Amino acid sequence: MKRSTLFRRPAAEPLDLGQSGDFGYLQPGEIYLDAACQSLRPQPVIDALTDYYTTYNACGGRVKYAWGQKVDNAVADTRQAVLGLLALSAKSYAVSFTLNTTFGLNLLLQQLPLGRFDRVVTSHIEHNSVFLPTITAARRLGVDRLVLHRAADGALLYEPAQLEKAVVVVNAASNIDGRQLTNLAELVRDTHARGGIVIVDAAQAMGHSRALLQKTEADAVCFSAHKMYSASLGVVVARHELLASLELSFVGGGMVQDVREEDFDLVQGDPGALLEPGLQAWGEIIALGRAIDWLAGARPGGLAPAEHIAGLSDRLYNGLAEIPGLTLVNTQASPVISVYAPAQDSHRLAVFLSKSRISVRSGYFCVHHHLKQQLGLPPLLRFSLGLHSTESDIDTAIQALARLMKGLS
Repeated sequence: MKRSTLFRRPAAEPLDLGQSGDFGYLQPGEIYLDAACQSLRPQPVIDALTDYYTTYNACGGRVKYAWGQKVDNAVADTRQAVLGLLALSAKSYAVSFTLNTTFGLNLLLQQLPLGRFDRVVTSHIEHNSVFLPTITAARRLGVDRLVLHRAADGALLYEPAQLEKAVVVVNAASNIDGRQLTNLAELVRDTHARGGIVIVDAAQAMGHSRALLQKTEADAVCFSAHKMYSASLGVVVARHELLASLELSFVGGGMVQDVREEDFDLVQGDPGALLEPGLQAWGEIIALGRAIDWLAGARPGGLAPAEHIAGLSDRLYNGLAEIPGLTLVNTQASPVISVYAPAQDSHRLAVFLSKSRISVRSGYFCVHHHLKQQLGLPPLLRFSLGLHSTESDIDTAIQALARLMKGLS
């Protein structure tokens, strides 16, 4: 379907991302460094969501009146925009919308066909959104679960024989230190050669590392729109073959074209609908389409988004490395940097930074197994960047933490 220009901004038009621009609602002195949890939303995305709720708040896929038709067209545009973002074709992949990445991963893993797979494979550095569903999926399938290591550069360390008829579920970028799945293409190739499938948790990658995922041949890519400048929403991009193989148990309206007393017929020609039971978050889906268009034109400080984030990452990494008493978990700069102070409580540090209007995350970031059980680390302090971030934000945060560490020593 040809995309409409409903939410399109010309790519050549640079967007003002400062406090007077698309993030103008940020109060002076307010520093938000928790984009790995959820990114801030630029004003055009907020406006798109508000516009839906106030001017054409209708159900999609169900009604024939004008508001509903406008919703259907905008939702179709968003599906196509998601495929475009990943450079994938609708001939092979379908886009489904869910609650979040965790929900999407569960929808796939808990409905895989019995008897087809011999093992479930994941890694030690996975978010609980992957780590926990792979435990329950292995139990349901009645197969072993193999937990592998990742290299310092993020590559999954495996022997090809370990991928025999495997369900491989790994992240494309870590929410601890941002390391990326650098051998994704090889992993997919080796897994497919042995009759397995690869499902990618792309929650941390879609905001700033999409190039890694473009033209992927993975069987599914799951991510959260709220980590890429849009409203709270989950997205699953899956191969038609994987969707057709699912033994569906989570069903509802929107998935069926006819229902009898003891049976039903699934919709035909719409593979994405197989993961969309019930009413969808139409406004949030439309907002994601606007976010994708917005990202295409974003030029923070006149730079491409990746260049802007890379510069800030280096500045943050180098600044944190110079603070006495602080230990970096990262081995290199990244949009996500975690640290800890052996002599201080990270939660306490986060509270003190908050008093200076600096918002950072503290804890284990839903990676309890790796950080707490495997490495034996205390709760961490995490700094994560977004396109709203500035050099001034970085410098202010580093200076505040340095003063805090000195005062507590």
